[in-house]
Amino acid sequence: MPLVVFQAPWSRQLKIISALSTLLLLAIPFVLIAKSQQSPSLLYSVAIALPPVILLLGAVFAIRGYTLANDCLQILRPGWRTSISLEGLQEVKVDPTAMQGSVRIFGNSGLFGYIGLFQNQQLGRYRAFVTDQEKAVVLYFPGKTLVITPDKPERMAELLRQRIR
Repeated sequence: MPLVVFQAPWSRQLKIISALSTLLLLAIPFVLIAKSQQSPSLLYSVAIALPPVILLLGAVFAIRGYTLANDCLQILRPGWRTSISLEGLQEVKVDPTAMQGSVRIFGNSGLFGYIGLFQNQQLGRYRAFVTDQEKAVVLYFPGKTLVITPDKPERMAELLRQRIR
């Protein structure tokens, strides 16, 4: 199968959360520097450096899009990709409510995406590579569930279902 590329559109909520988080993470060091003493403690210096590091890590793990090629789903990141084998894929559903009531177990909940390990009543534990929850496509594998949000969820689901048959 030829390479198929999907964009990862950001929801309005994600844009607002990311913008506010970015402003806060950039403002904290300036406030701390303005209030620091001549030679701040190591802990104080770490507090100044930590917010920009968090911002940089969030940006590095941001989701730019998705590709389908051969038996692999690739999550496109800035400068790198996360590859997920489609072997064992059992079912695919488009479900805009898939992430409702989710609790983050490990990962990021709003700084450039909803990325990591989450859990809710509907899906149980699942991995998310999400930028717009309204476009959720749920992939069911034996023992694991994955949620992605391509710009054309129905088309992505159709192409994935073809791999199951």
